[in-house]
Amino acid sequence: MTELEILARNIDGLKKLLRVAWRDLANPLLTSFERREARHQIDRYGLELQRHLQLIEAERSHFRKKSLQENGDRDVGKPKLRLVADNC
Repeated sequence: MTELEILARNIDGLKKLLRVAWRDLANPLLTSFERREARHQIDRYGLELQRHLQLIEAERSHFRKKSLQENGDRDVGKPKLRLVADNC
């Protein structure tokens, strides 16, 4: 399993944990302490999710740079577009 696959699985797991934590927070039977703990969990999961998303973006960026170098630094990622004026 590649690092990107592992990160993608972790991201999916963190999203599920966040959904559960938000659902728990909506429970009207929670005490104020339990609500505070649920909010702390949401904050922790959110920060961890953010970190994983940054890692996956860095990995993809590294992969793009590597593929550009292998292709002789051709600008493969962005097409060059021209605007043509229609003088009708």
